[in-house]
Amino acid sequence: MGCDVSLAKRCFADRTSLIDELAARDESFRDLCDDFATADRLRLSFNKTAVPNGDGRLAEYVELVNSLRDEIATVLDNAVIVPFPCQEKGRRGGGRGV
Repeated sequence: MGCDVSLAKRCFADRTSLIDELAARDESFRDLCDDFATADRLRLSFNKTAVPNGDGRLAEYVELVNSLRDEIATVLDNAVIVPFPCQEKGRRGGGRGV
Protein backbone atom coordinates (compact mmCIF):
# COMPACT_ATOMS: atom_id res chain seq x y z
CA MET A 1 0.00 0.00 0.00
CA GLY A 2 1.29 3.44 -0.89
CA CYS A 3 1.82 6.25 1.53
CA ASP A 4 -0.44 9.24 0.88
CA VAL A 5 1.19 12.31 2.42
CA SER A 6 -0.23 14.74 -0.14
CA LEU A 7 -2.95 16.17 2.13
CA ALA A 8 -0.52 16.53 5.03
CA LYS A 9 1.84 18.42 2.72
CA ARG A 10 -0.96 20.72 1.57
CA CYS A 11 -2.04 21.42 5.15
CA PHE A 12 1.52 21.92 6.40
CA ALA A 13 3.16 23.40 3.32
CA ASP A 14 6.01 24.91 5.33
CA ARG A 15 6.97 21.46 6.67
CA THR A 16 6.99 19.31 3.54
CA SER A 17 10.63 18.25 3.99
CA LEU A 18 9.96 17.09 7.53
CA ILE A 19 6.84 15.22 6.38
CA ASP A 20 8.89 13.42 3.70
CA GLU A 21 11.59 12.55 6.21
CA LEU A 22 9.16 11.23 8.81
CA ALA A 23 7.22 9.27 6.20
CA ALA A 24 10.44 7.65 5.00
CA ARG A 25 11.35 6.34 8.45
CA ASP A 26 8.20 6.08 10.56
CA GLU A 27 5.47 3.59 9.69
CA SER A 28 2.99 4.98 12.21
CA PHE A 29 3.42 8.47 10.73
CA ARG A 30 2.74 7.03 7.26
CA ASP A 31 -0.39 5.32 8.62
CA LEU A 32 -1.50 8.57 10.26
CA CYS A 33 -1.10 10.45 6.97
CA ASP A 34 -3.00 7.70 5.11
CA ASP A 35 -5.82 7.84 7.66
CA PHE A 36 -5.91 11.64 7.33
CA ALA A 37 -6.19 11.47 3.54
CA THR A 38 -8.80 8.70 3.66
CA ALA A 39 -10.95 10.52 6.22
CA ASP A 40 -10.80 13.70 4.15
CA ARG A 41 -11.83 11.84 0.98
CA LEU A 42 -14.79 10.35 2.85
CA ARG A 43 -15.66 13.78 4.26
CA LEU A 44 -15.71 15.18 0.74
CA SER A 45 -17.85 12.33 -0.58
CA PHE A 46 -20.42 12.77 2.22
CA ASN A 47 -20.41 16.50 1.57
CA LYS A 48 -21.36 15.91 -2.09
CA THR A 49 -24.03 13.24 -1.64
CA ALA A 50 -27.41 13.22 0.00
CA VAL A 51 -27.65 10.12 2.18
CA PRO A 52 -29.88 9.37 5.15
CA ASN A 53 -28.22 10.67 8.33
CA GLY A 54 -25.58 12.23 6.10
CA ASP A 55 -25.30 15.36 8.23
CA GLY A 56 -24.37 13.31 11.29
CA ARG A 57 -21.86 11.27 9.35
CA LEU A 58 -20.42 14.39 7.77
CA ALA A 59 -19.97 15.95 11.21
CA GLU A 60 -18.16 12.79 12.38
CA TYR A 61 -15.78 12.92 9.42
CA VAL A 62 -15.14 16.64 9.92
CA GLU A 63 -14.28 15.94 13.56
CA LEU A 64 -12.06 13.01 12.56
CA VAL A 65 -10.21 15.06 9.93
CA ASN A 66 -9.65 17.88 12.42
CA SER A 67 -8.43 15.44 15.06
CA LEU A 68 -6.01 13.76 12.65
CA ARG A 69 -4.75 17.16 11.48
CA ASP A 70 -4.06 18.09 15.12
CA GLU A 71 -2.29 14.79 15.69
CA ILE A 72 -0.06 15.31 12.64
CA ALA A 73 0.73 18.85 13.85
CA THR A 74 1.75 17.43 17.24
CA VAL A 75 3.99 14.82 15.62
CA LEU A 76 5.63 17.49 13.47
CA ASP A 77 6.08 19.81 16.46
CA ASN A 78 7.66 17.02 18.50
CA ALA A 79 9.91 15.72 15.73
CA VAL A 80 13.45 16.34 16.76
CA ILE A 81 16.24 15.56 14.37
CA VAL A 82 19.48 15.41 16.28
CA PRO A 83 22.56 15.44 14.07
CA PHE A 84 25.54 13.37 15.05
CA PRO A 85 28.35 15.58 16.32
CA CYS A 86 31.20 15.99 13.88
CA GLN A 87 34.49 14.68 15.12
CA GLU A 88 37.39 17.06 14.54
CA LYS A 89 40.08 15.77 12.20
CA GLY A 90 43.14 14.51 13.97
CA ARG A 91 41.37 14.09 17.32
CA ARG A 92 40.34 10.74 18.65
CA GLY A 93 38.78 9.58 21.83
CA GLY A 94 36.46 12.55 22.23
CA GLY A 95 39.08 14.84 23.79
CA ARG A 96 39.91 12.58 26.70
CA GLY A 97 43.64 12.60 26.06
CA VAL A 98 43.68 9.14 24.51
